[in-house]
Amino acid sequence: MWRRLKTNPLSLLGLGLILFFIVVAALAPFLAPPEEGTRDKYLIPQESFMIDPTPPQQGHIFGTSEQSYDLYYGIVWGTRSAFKVGLTVVVISVFIGILIGSLSGYYGGWIDEGLMRFTDIILAFPSFVLAVVIVAVLGPGLDKVMTALAAVSWPSYARLLRGEILTVKQQNYVEAARALGAGTGRILTRHILPNAIYPLVIVGSMSMGQVVITAAAFSFVGLGAPVGYADWGQLISLSRNWIIGTSGNSFAYWHTFFFPAFAILLFVLGWNLLGDAFRDILDPRMKK
Repeated sequence: MWRRLKTNPLSLLGLGLILFFIVVAALAPFLAPPEEGTRDKYLIPQESFMIDPTPPQQGHIFGTSEQSYDLYYGIVWGTRSAFKVGLTVVVISVFIGILIGSLSGYYGGWIDEGLMRFTDIILAFPSFVLAVVIVAVLGPGLDKVMTALAAVSWPSYARLLRGEILTVKQQNYVEAARALGAGTGRILTRHILPNAIYPLVIVGSMSMGQVVITAAAFSFVGLGAPVGYADWGQLISLSRNWIIGTSGNSFAYWHTFFFPAFAILLFVLGWNLLGDAFRDILDPRMKK
């Protein structure tokens, strides 16, 4: 895998970006130490309650946002929030997708029909609109956003895995294992899933960035992280009144939206490039 990965410069760039964010997330308490006595480390320190943002300066290398929230602190700890949201949603979605896709693809018949029709019902709704409805019912909050995104994301994984299993289970080695008396659990876990799951790994890695963007959109409209929480979408939300600058200087408050938006851009780019690398490595049709 490493031999194929290092032959593609863009794949190495994606891996480097993800490793960079992992290091930032791991070293967040040292890169941006919380204030003494802080109950929640994800709450961004406030210098004051001044409305106008301040530009980058000593003590605030990225400047401050509306209400004097420190952008540097928010971006550093927001890296942990991004990994928490992305990994939680993707892992839960993939797990549900594997469970439903495996049962549907392997058994077929009425089980396949029932599970796939239920999946089609979920897919019939626009995913973002359905997620908004779920969050509106559950109430705002980052944990509610993760629940909603997982609830609307699993059908695509289930259908993808079902299609792969329908192909793999017809292979000779699966028929041989069944003829030798292997049980359903062994056939699925030892022979079918290892040869059918690679598309989920590719799509899951690419979905990491999309999940973070969607969660940021929820925070931007006030349905995600609360004000002052270290979340990139929340930081961009705090910049909405300052994007156009002042009448004499359109870029007077450029820092309020540039730094969190640039962090999201690099995070999503890293996962997209890494997803392309996984596709080149794991997809047998891409191998030379």
